[in-house]
Amino acid sequence: MQQAGTNKTPFGARKTGVAALAVLFLMTAQASAQQAGRATAPASAPASTPASAPARVAQGRVAIPPAPPLPHAASAPQTVSAPARALPAMPVPMPPQAVSDASAASRASEAAEASAASAAEAASAASAASEAAVPEAPLPPEPPEPNIAQRTGLAPQGAYAMRQAFAREVDRRLDVPAADQQAYGRALQRALDENGHGNLANEFVVLVDRAENVQAVFVYFRAKPGDAWSMTGASPVSTGRPGSYDHFLTPLGVFQHVPGNMDFRAEGTLNEFKIRGYGARDMRIYDFGWVDGERGWGKGGVSPMRFQMHATDPEKLEPVLGMRHSKGCVRIPSTLNAFFDHHGILDAQYEARAAEGQSIWVLKPDRQTTPWAGHYLVVIDTARKTRPAWSPGPGKAARQQVPAAAIHVD
Repeated sequence: MQQAGTNKTPFGARKTGVAALAVLFLMTAQASAQQAGRATAPASAPASTPASAPARVAQGRVAIPPAPPLPHAASAPQTVSAPARALPAMPVPMPPQAVSDASAASRASEAAEASAASAAEAASAASAASEAAVPEAPLPPEPPEPNIAQRTGLAPQGAYAMRQAFAREVDRRLDVPAADQQAYGRALQRALDENGHGNLANEFVVLVDRAENVQAVFVYFRAKPGDAWSMTGASPVSTGRPGSYDHFLTPLGVFQHVPGNMDFRAEGTLNEFKIRGYGARDMRIYDFGWVDGERGWGKGGVSPMRFQMHATDPEKLEPVLGMRHSKGCVRIPSTLNAFFDHHGILDAQYEARAAEGQSIWVLKPDRQTTPWAGHYLVVIDTARKTRPAWSPGPGKAARQQVPAAAIHVD
């Protein structure tokens, strides 16, 4: 402690002050030495000192002396003077690089190769589509499966009663005189005789007269061989119109309706010509497979064609049924299509397959198939020179409403 009335500094205090000055001097000297060393030493090479140099306590931390130089092949350790590096786990943005001419040429070559490959694939697909379009060989006739009435000997009264159902359900009907009904019955029998089906009976048969002045479809039935055929009903149709490319005359003959040429149903969508070629949605397309058809263009001749019977556009083309207008198929009224479908008029073979357990998706679950279901569509040509009054053609107003593009529709 200080004594009052004196200005002298105690000896202990003087000793402490001298020590503090010495420490300050040493710190200043060391800082100057470090700055001088950094100014003279290369940035990439640490200064060398003996390995035995002791560590010094300076400014409250341990100063590690520089490490000795390493052999030439060794890697230099990282020191505080080394440049900072990005951590491996962090993304390091790469500066944009200019694309060299060689790289651009390489990429152009790759693009050309890819384009060539795409062209090759397209050509291959086109070739495959062309091969797929090649007509199949016509299916051989199937042994006709007997319908329910043929198996059980069911009395035919219900078959004759289908006349009332036809009149009730089909809106486009023809009032055929009795004499013409009988004449067409005889024509049907001749066609069946010529094709080995002369004893056909106890089932419905669909008959089409493709004559330009008739254009009609008939449904016939008889109970026993030798009986006269009895007409159930008749409607107007459109068959193949010659004179344009890809238009066939509707083929003549007896055509068996079998699941091997599976039917399908219309989607009801508009085609590129804004026409529903197969009619409204859910209309059934009766498919009779590939047959030989007479070409209606060029020098004529015979070519394979896919023969079908189907509905047509209900607004644009159904009004002109009664004149030749199709590309070879038989177009029928939509209500007649529904009548055939619901009652299974031509579904004897389809129903037999379904009874065996096969999945026949085109058959509706709510159908009421007649026990007298048939197998055959028959097409004839009476070549009538004049138009009968009972089969009038479409009027002028209906013809004028037909789009020009309708010529391209089946």
